[in-house]
Formats: sequence, C-alpha cells, structure tokens
Amino acid sequence: MDSSTTTSVNTAATRPPSAVVADLFGPILPALRRVEDRLQSELTSSDPLVDEVVRHGYRLGGKRLRPALVLLVGNAVGELTSAHELLGVVVEMIHTATLVHDDVLDEAQLRRHVDTVNARWGNEKSVLLGDFLFSQAFYLAATVDRDAATACQLIGRTTNRVCHGELRQTLAEGDLGLSQADYFDIIDGKTAELCACCCRLGAVYAGASSEVADAMESYGRNLGMAFQIADDLLDLTGDEATTGKTTGADLAKQKMTLPLIYTRDSLVNGPRLALEEWLKDPSSKSRAEVAKLVEAVGGFAFAQKTAIEYANRAVADLAVLEESELKHSLATLAFFASRRDA
Repeated sequence: MDSSTTTSVNTAATRPPSAVVADLFGPILPALRRVEDRLQSELTSSDPLVDEVVRHGYRLGGKRLRPALVLLVGNAVGELTSAHELLGVVVEMIHTATLVHDDVLDEAQLRRHVDTVNARWGNEKSVLLGDFLFSQAFYLAATVDRDAATACQLIGRTTNRVCHGELRQTLAEGDLGLSQADYFDIIDGKTAELCACCCRLGAVYAGASSEVADAMESYGRNLGMAFQIADDLLDLTGDEATTGKTTGADLAKQKMTLPLIYTRDSLVNGPRLALEEWLKDPSSKSRAEVAKLVEAVGGFAFAQKTAIEYANRAVADLAVLEESELKHSLATLAFFASRRDA
C-alpha cells in the first residue's frame, strides 16, 4: 500500500464513519444523484395503494453503497457512462428487495429509523414488494444500452448466490455448532457477492481488462465481508436509536455470527454450557448475559479485527489502479465498511 493511500485510510479510521460518507462519494456525486432520481421515478405505481407501499420501500434505502461502488469503480477505471447509472439503479433495487425479505425473515420492526414494510403492511405485502423490486431490476438490466446480456448474466448469477446464502443462513438457525468456515461462506453469498458484482459491473462497463475486473471484484468481495461482520457486531452492540433498525435479531433467531462462534470456541465445560443455554432462550436478560460474556472473552475484539483484515485485503486489491482521488475513496470506503456505526 502506498503512503498516500495509507494516510487516507488512517484518517478514516480516526473519524466517525458517518462523517466520511459525503467525502467518499464526492467524486461521483452528480452521477449518484441521477441514480437517486431514477430510482425514485422507477419506484412508483399508478395505483395509489400500491404506490404507497412501493414508495415506502424507496425510503428504506440507506447510504446507497452498492450504486456508489458501481460508479466509484467505473470512474477509477475509466469514464462513466449511462450504463453505469442504470446499473446503479438495478443493484440498489436488488439490495432493497433483499432487505425487505430479510425483515420478514427476522420479524424486524424498524429499518432506517422507519417502520419496516412487514411491520406496517404485513408479510404478504412485503414478500410481493420484494418480488416486484427483483423483477423490475431484471427488466431494467435488460435495457442497458451496451451488452445487456453481460449485465443480466452477472446480476442473475449474483442474485442466485445471494438467495442461496440467505437460504443457507435460514436453514442454519439454531445450529449452535456452526463453524467459522460455514459462517464465512454464508456471508460471502448473502452480502459480499452483491458488492463484488457491483465492482465488477463498474469495471467491465468502463472497459477494464480481465485482470482489473477480477481485482475489482475481489475488492468488492473483501469489502462486503468486512461490512457484514461489522453489521453482525452491531446486532449485538448497537442500539436502535443509532443504528435505526431492530437489534438483537440474530440472537432472537439463534443465528451464530462471528463474535458468538469465537466465544463458543473459546469456552469449555460450564461456561460453554451456560452460553448455549442463553442462546437457546433469546430473552432480553439472556441477550445481556451473552453480550457480557462475548465482550469478556474477546469475541467483539476478534470480530472487529477480522473485519479490518478484510478491509486490508480490499485495499491491497486496489494496487492495479493508478493513483487518484477515486482510488483513495475506495480505500477509505473499505475501512468505513469495517467500522460502521449504523
């Protein structure tokens, strides 16, 4: 890693994550605003009742990380085109669809400081909204003005892997013996795959070589791994006022995340049995006891260290790029993902 990039990421590591987002997206802000406008115009319906639900789905969006990855990578590699902006809309629709379905699975009541779709309209409407978003995303991908087949193939493969990862995680609920290897494989599919796809799309539609496209895909995958590990930490350590979403959902569903797996593997005999009993009884009291034990054993510190290691791998993937403000933004973004507070 060169000295200028090191300075960039070190600066990000000392600032609150929410304070660096505007700076990171600065180079692509005009294009990102056009993505936002297009996204808002697409998420409408002529039927007022449907329109209310679809527009609520739009409000669930957060920092627009996925479209920003398409644009940042595309601009770091070459020139941005209308294809990048359209694909930014597509990946954000897919991401939102997964969030809507996730909230159903987790029985979540809050996201982005507003009611989830399932909390306001119920599970049936939520599932249908997610389906609507998926189908609209694929329709838009097919209208890309250059090599739509490549976009559809990449996005189709990715969506399949995301759904596969979510299915694996759901089937693993209650499996208190889940290994670290299985955990990493699950989050690689459910989260990192879409980030990797965004970065590959950005590179491919900017005319990148196979070597550069592969490196950017790897960057996105490592960033996505860091992001999900940090998200799993927030489920245990965050508060709803800050995160803006329901916390404790993983414990309630008996999902074994990295800090829990590390803690379990660090314990023997009585303490391990006590942890397993708390995990089987996801009450507010047991959640507090689990968090206290995870912190004492070093589970939180281990998970944070692992997230930062993935961020470091992501920064190393950027070595194929020429020095630029955009490269520095991508490097800083990796550490933002590993140190998120919401």
